[in-house]
Amino acid sequence: MPKYPKGVAVEETSLMAEVEAKAVFSVIGMTCSACAGSVEKAVKRLPGIREAVVDVLNNRAQVMFFPNYVNEETIRETIEDVGFQATLINDEGNERSTLVCRIRIKGMTCTSCSTTVESALQAVHGVQKAQVALATEEADVHYDPKIVSYNHLLTTIEDTGFEGILLTTGEDMSRIELKVDGVRTDHSMRILEQSLQALPGVQAIEFDSEIKKISLSYKSDMTGPRNFINVIETTGSRRFKANIFPGGGAGRDTHRKEEIKQYYRFFLWSLVFTIPVFLTSMVFMYIPGIKHGLETKIVNMLEIGALLRWILSTPVQFIIGRRFYTGAYKSLRHGSANMDVLIALGTNAAYFYSVYSVLRAATSPNFKGTDFFETSAMLISFILLGKYLEVLAKGKTSDAIAKLMDLAPETATLLTLDGEGNVINEEEIDSRLIQKNDVIKIIPGAKVASDGYVTWGQSHVNESMITGEARPVAKRKGDTVIGGTLNENGVLHIRATRVGSESSLSQIVRLVESAQMAKAPVQKFADRISKYFVPLVIMLSFLTWLSWFLAGKFHGYPESWIPSSMDSFQLALQFGISVMVIACPCALGLATPTAVMVGTGVGASQGVLIKGGQALESAHKVNCIVFDKTGTLTIGKPVVVNTRLLKNMVLSDFYELVAAAEVNSEHPLAKAIVEYAKKFREDEENPSWPEARNFVSITGHGMKAIVQNKEIIVGNKSLMVDNNIAIPVDAEELLAEAEGLAQTGILISIDGEVAGVLAISDPLKPGAQEVISILKSMKVRSIMVTGDNWGTANSIAKEVGIETVMAEAKPEQKAEKVKELQASGYTVAMVGDGINDSPALVAADVGMAIGAGTDIAIEAADIVLMKSNLEDVITAIDLSRKTFSRIRLNYIWALGYNVLGIPIAAGALFPSTGYRLPPWIAGAAMAASSVSVVCCSLLLKNYKRPKELESLEVRGIRIE
Repeated sequence: MPKYPKGVAVEETSLMAEVEAKAVFSVIGMTCSACAGSVEKAVKRLPGIREAVVDVLNNRAQVMFFPNYVNEETIRETIEDVGFQATLINDEGNERSTLVCRIRIKGMTCTSCSTTVESALQAVHGVQKAQVALATEEADVHYDPKIVSYNHLLTTIEDTGFEGILLTTGEDMSRIELKVDGVRTDHSMRILEQSLQALPGVQAIEFDSEIKKISLSYKSDMTGPRNFINVIETTGSRRFKANIFPGGGAGRDTHRKEEIKQYYRFFLWSLVFTIPVFLTSMVFMYIPGIKHGLETKIVNMLEIGALLRWILSTPVQFIIGRRFYTGAYKSLRHGSANMDVLIALGTNAAYFYSVYSVLRAATSPNFKGTDFFETSAMLISFILLGKYLEVLAKGKTSDAIAKLMDLAPETATLLTLDGEGNVINEEEIDSRLIQKNDVIKIIPGAKVASDGYVTWGQSHVNESMITGEARPVAKRKGDTVIGGTLNENGVLHIRATRVGSESSLSQIVRLVESAQMAKAPVQKFADRISKYFVPLVIMLSFLTWLSWFLAGKFHGYPESWIPSSMDSFQLALQFGISVMVIACPCALGLATPTAVMVGTGVGASQGVLIKGGQALESAHKVNCIVFDKTGTLTIGKPVVVNTRLLKNMVLSDFYELVAAAEVNSEHPLAKAIVEYAKKFREDEENPSWPEARNFVSITGHGMKAIVQNKEIIVGNKSLMVDNNIAIPVDAEELLAEAEGLAQTGILISIDGEVAGVLAISDPLKPGAQEVISILKSMKVRSIMVTGDNWGTANSIAKEVGIETVMAEAKPEQKAEKVKELQASGYTVAMVGDGINDSPALVAADVGMAIGAGTDIAIEAADIVLMKSNLEDVITAIDLSRKTFSRIRLNYIWALGYNVLGIPIAAGALFPSTGYRLPPWIAGAAMAASSVSVVCCSLLLKNYKRPKELESLEVRGIRIE
């Protein structure tokens, strides 16, 4: 009911209705349905509020209110009082006030870097939300294009010391990059620009004359890439040639390969210099002839070996190791400290002490010191090796996206049709050149080139790569097909409906990418630690050096502890450097995102799309699942299961009359009756039924019509009673029997007399009982909530083994039930498929949408089950539990490594065992820790569904 302000008379409501207003607010900071609930509750308490709906997915609140009693500013302040940032959005029709752009960020090494960039972006006026993912090296920025442009966001990233590359602007446009040959002058460029700008649907054009690239943003329903190429190649004297810019689609992959090559190259060059340094300081000293040569004095006490080590280690320190200096400088400039700071400090301490030692030896006739050039050179080499292995392993975490992108075929066969639909030409084109409404030929064994529908032919299509459904799906004229799926045995002609970024494949890739961007709440733990980690390590390193130095100075330990090649200062310095370089903030930073990336990727390959770390983290805690009935536990398509005639007549004639009346109705039960009636007209694909006159649909009861001069009434008991039609005892018994079997009983009256009873049922999905049973064994409680009647609901619940049932529930009551369970201490998952389930999907801790359901349900859910199989509910929960146990293992390893490694590097074992960790080994251990965390996450790729599901799938096939 609308909530009117206190003291307003009911008679005034008509006046108030005239001045009702709507306001939409951007609400930043909501993380779950509980947040949305608190905002909704606070707003509804205000006087003059008619309705308040909070959309946690899009961070929006829509409020219907009466401006005479409350204004937008009061509503905004109320939302902020709850603890969230609220901004009024001027709703200008369909204009989108928030865009999401994706930016690649080069140069980030640890959590501290990603936090710095995220904070800088978050501080920009007009940015509503910024997420920076270290594992993918990308940022997702939600921004208002009226306030800030994406160029400003790129500048902000560059100001923090990193390089930003725009991947997508988030605008509702398709984008393509073309390489143009033959352009020699600016005049040619201008002519091309004017020609392309004249095309309808072209939104923006950018030229890069250095690499001869044109980037076009356009509306795909108005124009397309073939039109652009045609315009370019026919402009002027036809000397221009255009084709799709190479490497445009695989940006992330190309960037990753470049990074791998770069680290490999740096590592090899560092080895060229480091191996001789290592040999002169560690190996040749034990070979008498060479040792004598290296110890030859040049000036005073300066030896040839020390000079060689200085010359060889300098390029490693300043040229190959330059990246660590620039990273440290950028980090410190913004008041944070990252791993580069530790490496730069550690290697500098070793290098510059060695330089001091060499210069002192050159100027003093009796100074005898030791240099540590091998420490700095080997440290940098081992860290580069670690980085190379880490980038290599990190690349494998996003294999799922690469595999999805590879599904799209490279070429397609474009058909040209005449006015009558006959094929007059076939042409092979790049699949990226397909435009809306193109007709494409798909031969057996070829991949479907684009989303569309079949216009000719029939075949079976394997959709397992998209939906995970193993069985091929039959396709005939009018059926939809998905781009990237495999045509098996027949030739199909399809008309393209969604191309480029609009295709199902692109949307799945985008969903998986967004999932890998979204941080799991447990990641905040690592972010908090990383803020204090580096300063703490620097302090510990200094204290380690100072403690050992003072202990040596005041003879706090026996002189026999000091190795023959050093003095107490040098020993203390080695301990200090070891502490600085063994500490690894990277392993902590990678613990969560790498596991989430692999987990969401594995989920996508199993047909379970998990929308990010938040969904994964909540799913592993789920201990109560609320199931919708229709389309979730049941197939969702009613079928006639029983027909009983109460009059002597031929069954086909009976169905002829009923179908003729029901064909005019849109009700699912009416469609089921018509579909069943078609079985008596097998010779016709689309039979024509007798004409029905005076058709009347009575909502919630049934329908009436005149067919072949007979009055046909189809509906429930109350409709018969309303029309004064007597219901025989037999019919009453049949209705009671149907309800007892969870079936819907329908009475058919012909000319005022009940002529038959139909039983319609929505059959259970194969394996539904077993799924509920397995969930019980996993200690997960199952509840059924449905809008259907209590009789049917109880019968279905009994059949599948669910004890708690809520029937005749409206959409808002479903959401209330979810909130009630949450208040009882349950972590609730909601599984549904329809628009009426979306409030409950949002309210639940984890919303799971059945993939064959509505777009709204899929949009509202945290997890999408592509196959529409119930067993994927178990897969989703099991996968999230396995992923989270992997994250815990990563944290135990990353923290344990630092907790054990730092004391050993500080010399904790030295007094008792004489064991000391040289800095270069400490550096190697640090590099190994990051690699091991990434490899630990990669083991998730071997994930197998619970064994119980394998046998269940076999039974499922047999049932069908």
